[in-house]
Amino acid sequence: MGFREFLRPRQDNFLRLIGEQAAKTLEGMDALDDYMRNGDRDAAKRVMQAEKEADELRRILVDELNRTFVTPIDREDIFALSRAVDDILDYGDSTVEEMTILNISPNEHLHRMASLLRDAANEIHLATLRLKDHPSVAYEHAMRAKALENRMETIYREALADLFSGPATSEHIVEMLKLRELYRHLSNSADRGDEAANVITDIVVKMT
Repeated sequence: MGFREFLRPRQDNFLRLIGEQAAKTLEGMDALDDYMRNGDRDAAKRVMQAEKEADELRRILVDELNRTFVTPIDREDIFALSRAVDDILDYGDSTVEEMTILNISPNEHLHRMASLLRDAANEIHLATLRLKDHPSVAYEHAMRAKALENRMETIYREALADLFSGPATSEHIVEMLKLRELYRHLSNSADRGDEAANVITDIVVKMT
């Protein structure tokens, strides 16, 4: 076995782990979409469980990164992509936890935002799967994820406008403060999806 072949299995681990992490993030965002659709507590638990499992995958990836001299793509890009993918689900998890603590039920704005996040997570996942053999297809998926982030910003602004148009009562102000924080979490999740897409496009440019 030559030196190049000796290194290849360990190099391939990174793309596999990134793909698994993105798949777990998609699983979590799919559960978040379910939760925002009907307030199902089982869906909320699935979000939290997916977040824990995704964290474990990231820990494994970082450990592999620290123990590997040669990587298939720049180690900085691997680390940045893993971190951004991790953050997508982290913000989703924070949203569910705070909704539970603050006793907030899903509304139409939260559902629309979660649905877009689920679609963006799917595009990121597909992009990671295509990076090795079909980088141009990975690029297309990344650009679709970025377009979804732009749509998310529109929904976020609409949600805020609706929030601030309510009555100036103490009850509404309390509700407004709670919901504004939740909307911000989901907007931040979309921002991290956009960052993941940016890293993917940078990787593709370096590969081609």
